[in-house]
Amino acid sequence: MARNYTGEYNNYQGTPAQRRRNDARKAARRKMVAAGAVKKGDGKDVHHRNGNPKDNSRKNLAITAIKTNRSFPRTSKARKK
Repeated sequence: MARNYTGEYNNYQGTPAQRRRNDARKAARRKMVAAGAVKKGDGKDVHHRNGNPKDNSRKNLAITAIKTNRSFPRTSKARKK
């Protein structure tokens, strides 16, 4: 059976809560670009140390490689270890 990508988007990524979290992640990225810590196409991600995308205080943000930031060890239920 073919996947319904539009339905998946609307059911999770399109929810108001997930949209707000995504907006907060984008704001963190813009904040670090303004500070000169990252730039477009540099292969870096803005990492939230405590895992909360809405906490954009400077002490909570770190610059990491994309590979490192997107490859945390996971449990069998897909949670971070």
